[in-house]
Amino acid sequence: MEKIIILAMFVQVTLSLAVMIIMGRRRFAAAKNKQLNLNDFATMRLDNAGDHVRVADRNFTNQFEIPVLFYTGCLLALQLNSASVVVAILACVFVITRILHSIIHLGSNNVRARFNVFLIGCVSVFVMWLAMIWRLFI
Repeated sequence: MEKIIILAMFVQVTLSLAVMIIMGRRRFAAAKNKQLNLNDFATMRLDNAGDHVRVADRNFTNQFEIPVLFYTGCLLALQLNSASVVVAILACVFVITRILHSIIHLGSNNVRARFNVFLIGCVSVFVMWLAMIWRLFI
């Protein structure tokens, strides 16, 4: 189970880096098209760049919000020998929802679909933590 959890963390890191590349490409394109200038990057004033740049920027920032709870939970599970089948499955579910969330957010940006996927991911992290606590204390 440890290898599956580590693999899930690796896929989440890869997703974060992929979103960073998408964000960078969109920013460079906006600068090339004169929607942004270098001074805009000094304060990250991206209002003139258009929604596609701000959405990518927001998605990248989002990769360091709830996923922090995921990484912490995974590392704790590995450290405390709580890497059960349940924790591994929930880790995979979380990463799949993060991939889907990014696809929706960077694509159609359907808010309802994005929220539903986000909610499933949040619940999977919470249940992952509950499973670890259960295994440790019960």
